[in-house]
Amino acid sequence: MLRILNITLSRCTVLSQLMRMSLPALPPPRVLGVDDFALYGDTFGTLLVDATTRLPLTLWEGRDAEQLSRWLHEHPGVEIVCRDGSLTYRQGITDGAPDAVQVSDRFHLCQRLSRRVQDIAAAHRGCLSTALPPTVESNPSPAGETVEDAAADTRAGRHARRLFEAVHTLTDTSRPYSAVARELGLDRRTVRKYARARTWQEVMRRPPRRSSTLDPYLDYLQQRWDEGEHNAKILHEEIQAKGYLGHYQRVKMAVAPLRRGLPLDEPRKRPPSPREAARWITTHPDRRNPLANERLHQLLEHCPELRLTHDLVRRFAAMLDSRDATPLPTWLDDLSNSGLKPLVGIAGALREDRHAVAEGITTPYSSGVNEGRITDVKLQKRLMAGRAGVPLLRQRVVLIAHFRRRYADGLTATPR
Repeated sequence: MLRILNITLSRCTVLSQLMRMSLPALPPPRVLGVDDFALYGDTFGTLLVDATTRLPLTLWEGRDAEQLSRWLHEHPGVEIVCRDGSLTYRQGITDGAPDAVQVSDRFHLCQRLSRRVQDIAAAHRGCLSTALPPTVESNPSPAGETVEDAAADTRAGRHARRLFEAVHTLTDTSRPYSAVARELGLDRRTVRKYARARTWQEVMRRPPRRSSTLDPYLDYLQQRWDEGEHNAKILHEEIQAKGYLGHYQRVKMAVAPLRRGLPLDEPRKRPPSPREAARWITTHPDRRNPLANERLHQLLEHCPELRLTHDLVRRFAAMLDSRDATPLPTWLDDLSNSGLKPLVGIAGALREDRHAVAEGITTPYSSGVNEGRITDVKLQKRLMAGRAGVPLLRQRVVLIAHFRRRYADGLTATPR
């Protein structure tokens, strides 16, 4: 910038002048937002924002309750503080502003609950396969039997079956995975994979094939094959007339299983991941697509634990939608009595912070302003490429935000 303006001045001089500028003196905020952000590595920083004016006040390195308490003592007048569920910030606010109303942010509450739901889904991973659509074949076809028999006769199939029987012989006696792994000379993860499988065919299952541009034409290929057209070149020309832009070799490979009496290698649906199942449960039914609603319904029918989790999550979401915290004590009791370890753990933490949780449900205040400002902090930090410290970052974040506000107010006041 100095070269563009043709100013003969050192960048160090500019930075020193910037550091000499005093931060604007602002009245103590009535509503304060407190949140942390990743500074570098495993080190975090704390950002304070005036939730009313949406302007940053200061930031420092670390998440220290004593430092937050000291700042609140030096700036009396804070009535409401929005924060996450951090015990450090809760203690700092209690010591520095004991009369301030603490508000637990709704986003962080939902995020913590979603993580516990994901833990429950991971613990019941075996139930996730029930979310797949049921097979329409009531009687297995000879081709399917041929495929299974062929897999059993292969070297890999025999190996998988021997390992499956050996692992289950030991793990069914409640022996730990580590001991079984040492005895069989296997990796512990391999033992866990075989122990969780219900049949040896599950271990042999191939990963789902990726979708391709040929998928919309597979039904047509099957129809034409049944009609007696077995020439891949002609089939390729026919689907080209229907809009297929792929190569002939892809069609030739697709119809190859038909020549051996096997079905087309269509994309196979795989069970949802624990994260996907948690997203289904935490998303409002009106915002889920029909397929997700159907698969979630199948999953909840086969897994009582996930059905209980779904009911508890929906009850909490109803409290957020209605801004009514009256059912909170009963909901916390049901959470503690659910018998699900992740939910029991979060129930204890929410019970200790129940006043802030109730304020987060009923009041319009949240940490949304902080999240937006943290995005700006990270931008400024990257612009400095990590070569500057926290004092310069503080100057840039606070001063640039105020300069932007002053410039925007000037444009608004200028007559057109």
